[in-house]
Amino acid sequence: MRKWFMLLLILPLFAQAGPYQRNEARAVNKVVFGDVDNVRYITQQEVLESHRNGWETLLGGVIGGLIGNQFGGGTGREVATAIGAVTGAGIAHYRQPERHVVEYRLVELLIKTEEGKLVDVIQDVDTDMLFQRGDGVRILYFDNGVRVDKTYP
Repeated sequence: MRKWFMLLLILPLFAQAGPYQRNEARAVNKVVFGDVDNVRYITQQEVLESHRNGWETLLGGVIGGLIGNQFGGGTGREVATAIGAVTGAGIAHYRQPERHVVEYRLVELLIKTEEGKLVDVIQDVDTDMLFQRGDGVRILYFDNGVRVDKTYP
């Protein structure tokens, strides 16, 4: 019981922070103002394959062994069980992995800063903040990335 209690206390320390949300307070290292020079909305697709963790192979071996155990008698049954287990494990291990396609909607912004420099930023599309050429924006620099928001008069 005490081990479970300690695990519940320690586990949150290893939890990783999720992606940055617009309604979160974060420390900003630098803010640069400018105007959108060019906007390009793009999509990016990523194919994700399911990763096997070994349980499928083990389960395939068990099922194959149970099926093989139904045949023969004596030593023949033991051989059939072993062959069934190896065959079942092999089929489960080498089956085609499941694939999922994930589509990301992104926006590429080319921004001309007040200092006259061009900055290119690619970020997720926020349907509440769609950009157009000429929009006033601010570039927010964080420790682990950059985000562009519109500036409002």
